[in-house]
Formats: sequence, C-alpha cells, structure tokens
Amino acid sequence: MKRTITTGLLLALVGLAALAWAAGPLATVQARVREVLAVLNDPALQGEDAKPARRDRLRQIAGRMFDFDALARFTLGNNWRKLDRAQQQEFIQLYRQLLERAYLDKILAYTNERIVFEKEIPAAADRAEVQSTVVTATARIPIHYRLLAAGDTWLVYDVVIEGVSLVRNYRSQFNGILATQSPARMLQEMRQKLI
Repeated sequence: MKRTITTGLLLALVGLAALAWAAGPLATVQARVREVLAVLNDPALQGEDAKPARRDRLRQIAGRMFDFDALARFTLGNNWRKLDRAQQQEFIQLYRQLLERAYLDKILAYTNERIVFEKEIPAAADRAEVQSTVVTATARIPIHYRLLAAGDTWLVYDVVIEGVSLVRNYRSQFNGILATQSPARMLQEMRQKLI
C-alpha cells in the first residue's frame, strides 16, 4: 500500500513537471509574475528589515524568468563581437546587476495594481510575445514580454513598456559609448556605476 502511494506521488510529480516544462510563453510569464506578487504580498517579507530578503527572492525569480545572456547579446547587437569572451561574460554579469539596481525598487513599489494578461503572439517557432497591461487607478500601462524558447521552457529576452523596448533603449546607450570608447573602458564605467 505504501509503495503504491509513493509510486502514485512520483507519477503525479513527474506529470506536474512535464506540464511545467510544456507551459507556453503566456503560462510561463503568468507563473513568474504570480511568484513576484507572492513575494511582494508575503506578510513575512514586509517592512524595511525584510527588504534585503525581498530583493533576494526577486533576484532568484528574475534568474528563472530572464535569459540574461540573450538580453545582453541583443542589447549590444553588432557590438557584441567587439568584446572578447571574457568581456562578454563580464558584460552579462554587470548588465544584470545594473538592471536589477534600476528596476528592483520599482517592483518593490508595487501597490496592488491589477495585471491583465491579454494574449500570446507567436513570432517564430522559438520566439513569442506575451502582451499584458498593468491597470492603475489612473492609467493602463501596456507591458509586452518577448520570449525565447530555451530547451523545455521560455525565457524573457526583452520587455517593452509603453512602446519602449528595454533592449533598444540600452542598445542606443551602449552603442553611443562603444562608438568612442573601447569595450574595456565601457566595462570599467559599468563597474564604477555599481560601486
């Protein structure tokens, strides 16, 4: 009897894992946003003392939600090839830290706005866009997530907020820097911003 229950539980877990792996772009984004909201609404994670723990949990979710390698490559575009392998790896890490610093406080300022997931638009066999809207008391803010298939899951490589692409916005900034400076100098400036 005990063996039957254990076998049943294992099969159920395998089935749930298969469902999670088979989740499409819309279900993937919805699941990650639910995780973020759970952190933001967790009574044990409220207050200034819990802010470091909230940030850490949000970073973990971001690690499962975003393809930071693709985000970095797409952001630099053709300039990606100007960086050697070690510089590329450092850029990925520094860029991730800069994004976390820029956006975590905005996420932590969430005050129960409603998030409406509208649709999933396939862009190619391995790409899709999930369209959503954040509804506040005074505005509707469109947020579109662009995703890549990554093995058995989907990962975000760009976010478009009110028509402004994160990738394009940062690409113009980094292109401006790399037009006049070396990749090593760009990385040095990024490191200084994080001090």
